Amino acid sequence: QVQLVESGGGLVQAGGSLRLSCAASGRTSSSYYMGWFRQAPGRDREFLAGINSSGGDKYYADSVKGRFTISRDKAKNTVFLQMNSLKAEDRAVYYCAARLNGPPTSSTLVDYWGQGTQVTVSS
Repeated sequence: QVQLVESGGGLVQAGGSLRLSCAASGRTSSSYYMGWFRQAPGRDREFLAGINSSGGDKYYADSVKGRFTISRDKAKNTVFLQMNSLKAEDRAVYYCAARLNGPPTSSTLVDYWGQGTQVTVSS
């Protein structure tokens, strides 16, 4: 069992930045691929970024490539999503995800979810 707890969401002005954190716990959680998704009202949950257990391989959706950066602190078993140049359309609930056998690039491939953290961007 893996537990994921997100933090760092909030209200930010358009053009600003936020860094989301996801603390993972559980006996084998450090072996998991980790990722970030978001879900805006009325829309499907969307993959944003993923990272392997060592932090050496990263995966991004085209929609956020160049603006969002995923990273991992193995010592703290925490994954981060640095979000820059935020836009009004980035408003959503952001979810941390874990998958054992590969990058969680689709919501159907996720083994564990966090509870989500709200990000609101004011224009």
